[in-house]
Amino acid sequence: MKTKVQILREEKHLTQTELAEKSGLSLRTIQRIEAGNIPKGFTLKALAKSFEVEPENLILNSEIDPEIKRAKLINFSALSSLIIPFGNIIFPSILTYKSTEPKAKELGKSILTVQIIYTFVLGILMIISPFIQKAFAIKFPLFIIFLVLLKIINIFIIFKNAFNLTHKSDLYIKLKYSIL
Repeated sequence: MKTKVQILREEKHLTQTELAEKSGLSLRTIQRIEAGNIPKGFTLKALAKSFEVEPENLILNSEIDPEIKRAKLINFSALSSLIIPFGNIIFPSILTYKSTEPKAKELGKSILTVQIIYTFVLGILMIISPFIQKAFAIKFPLFIIFLVLLKIINIFIIFKNAFNLTHKSDLYIKLKYSIL
């Protein structure tokens, strides 16, 4: 995601080196700001003067895009499977299809695809676990191990995707092709 400084620099057809010379800042400072560091104090004023804008206009709003907020809500709604069977499919699908934002809908479909595959794998393992248990003469109920392990994996997927949505506005774990 581009920073406000990078957008303004590209609009004025300046290289990072030219902006550094024009603003009196080091090239490394310009690179850090474009990498996501927030300019403060002298740096902010020097850049604002170089771009001929108010310093407040150089700082992006810290508010998260509403589409990303909606996608995070869809993502976290998959945690309902910890309480409600198939909640990881029911609630994200309702939120996805009621969503009006195109990016939230696209991310919601990706989230839903991963959750459908997760539920399918969990179901298959629940079905075959008694047979594996009997074949290897295991006394401990094997389905509990599969259930707990897959629930932990699902929680990891949900939180990793939430972290990535916050920082990169995209999902970390998604499939190339959607089944929806």
